[in-house]
Amino acid sequence: MTQTQRQASEQQQQALMQSGQISGSLSFNGTLTKEDEEMSKSALSTFRAKEEEIEKKKLEVKEKVQLHLGRIEEENRRLATIREELEGLADPMKKEVSVVRKKIDAVNKELKPLGVTCQKKEREYKEALEAFNEKNKEKVQLITRLMELVGESERLRMKKLEELSKSIETGTNLSSKAKAFTEFGQDCQQNH
Repeated sequence: MTQTQRQASEQQQQALMQSGQISGSLSFNGTLTKEDEEMSKSALSTFRAKEEEIEKKKLEVKEKVQLHLGRIEEENRRLATIREELEGLADPMKKEVSVVRKKIDAVNKELKPLGVTCQKKEREYKEALEAFNEKNKEKVQLITRLMELVGESERLRMKKLEELSKSIETGTNLSSKAKAFTEFGQDCQQNH
């Protein structure tokens, strides 16, 4: 008997003694009377019946526990299978996401200096464009001045040419007058 069974047996005997089923009285000479023996047998059979009932109940509870443990183990296996499936589903995506994130980080590292270079080139472009526009403006002003000078030069030369032309015409007139005067002078001399 186990410790628990002994304790249960002792508790039952005490209960039986208190209820009067076992008198516990011994004859004066130390032997049990027939009545006492029958009560002892009756108590013993009651005790054995209770023990058998307890064992039966214990087996029933044990079976229920085993049944529940079986169900729990089955549920654990089912949950483990579901967890494995979930992890299996997550793994390929996790790897791809990790690769893409690493590529994004690499591109970001490359973009930062390119952004700085781009801003620098943009400033240089704006400065070069401003310088170009200034020089172009200056060129337009110089072309305008050149056109004015050429126009003024042409006007002055035309004026000079007209003066020369007039001078030539005047000179031709003078020459023809001089020639006519010379001829007149020669005629005059011949007549004298």
